[in-house]
Amino acid sequence: MSDNALEAVGLHRAFGGVRAVDDVSFVLPEGGSLGIVGGSGSGKTTTARIVVGLERADAGEVRIRGRARTAAGRRRARRLARAREVQMVFQDPYLSLDPRVSVDEVLRETLRLHFPGTDHDRRVRELLDQVGLGTRAADARPRHLSGGQRQRVAIARALAVEPAVLVLDEAVAALDVSVQAQILNLLADIRAQTRIGYVFITHDLGVVRCVTDDVLVMRHGRVVEAGRTADVLAAPAHPYTRLLLESVPRPGWDPAAIAAARRAL
Repeated sequence: MSDNALEAVGLHRAFGGVRAVDDVSFVLPEGGSLGIVGGSGSGKTTTARIVVGLERADAGEVRIRGRARTAAGRRRARRLARAREVQMVFQDPYLSLDPRVSVDEVLRETLRLHFPGTDHDRRVRELLDQVGLGTRAADARPRHLSGGQRQRVAIARALAVEPAVLVLDEAVAALDVSVQAQILNLLADIRAQTRIGYVFITHDLGVVRCVTDDVLVMRHGRVVEAGRTADVLAAPAHPYTRLLLESVPRPGWDPAAIAAARRAL
């Protein structure tokens, strides 16, 4: 078995003649954390959707633990197998959680689908504890929870299938700064405990700096820079990476200058 949780090799995807993803390759070691950053239209979200299986690549291959993404078998079985390989957490969990269903039932539904015929009581308690909710939240419905609590439920549901990789698409972008920090600390703890691999899709270099080991910078569907996060952010080699860094607000910066840098992305 490969030491890599995820490998993307030569991914291509075009829409109407526009190359959304153009020869993208990267490796995520087991237990690693990779950031994919870029402005709107850079191709980072399409790359994530290919990795998860929500988009089909025109060319290239995604490997999980050294094996090509599950392709054989009946359609339903194939989808279930893929879901157990890679899970995705979206920016707004309220859109992916049924507001009428309790947290307990959200988790049990996932467990019944992937692990039928077993007692799920213990696993539900473990998942709630793992994301810092506890059993008191089990009877709550998503519409009665805060944004941070709903995101914890979404993370618990993703972890329920015990995936090799968790893809987080702007997963803390809609949260207050203090809640963002809580969720990022939670994710760091879970990674240390489980050795799950993370792929963070984000425009926020602060998130990348805090929680990733490696980073890919994308522009117009292509990777323009890649390397260890600390090295890339300390001494970016590509002008676009430098432009991304210049668009991050810092104390004493002129808001007009920041806005101009962001418009240039």
